[in-house]
Amino acid sequence: MAKTKSGQPSFQHFLEFFPAVELPFTLGEDTHHLFSKENDPLPPAAIGAYIMPIEGEQEEYAMTEFIACFQLPSNDKFHAIVYWRAGLLNYQYRLVTFDTKGNLIAEKVIAGTTYDGTDLTQTMAVIQDNLLIYLVSGQSQVVVEDYAAANSTANRLQISDEGKIVEL
Repeated sequence: MAKTKSGQPSFQHFLEFFPAVELPFTLGEDTHHLFSKENDPLPPAAIGAYIMPIEGEQEEYAMTEFIACFQLPSNDKFHAIVYWRAGLLNYQYRLVTFDTKGNLIAEKVIAGTTYDGTDLTQTMAVIQDNLLIYLVSGQSQVVVEDYAAANSTANRLQISDEGKIVEL
């Protein structure tokens, strides 16, 4: 693994864990299974250097799994990756943009499943080739077992030319 003088993996090596995908691409409830089969596991040093600064240091991360998903088409200003984070009753696809040196520009949860003891919320995302992202969320109460369309929401995001994640 290529490392910097400080001993952490280089940013370019970190990016190699995230293969490019062809857009448009849909992130659904079980898409992470494809990535866990196809992609190499993220080494702990790469997680520590590039993901934990985003996530923050917390004790619960001893039981958290991170899977490299994919890299969006990049330009000369930024790189955009998506990774999957599996915690206790909280599964998230996170979109993160970095400048070309590996400094964080923006991050946003764009899909996943959460359960708070009462409500189950599921969000799917479709990433278009113009880096426009459509999010659709549905929420239901597990105890009631009925889905109510009124509990659904739709949002749009876009990655700007500078790598910022903007809500439209």
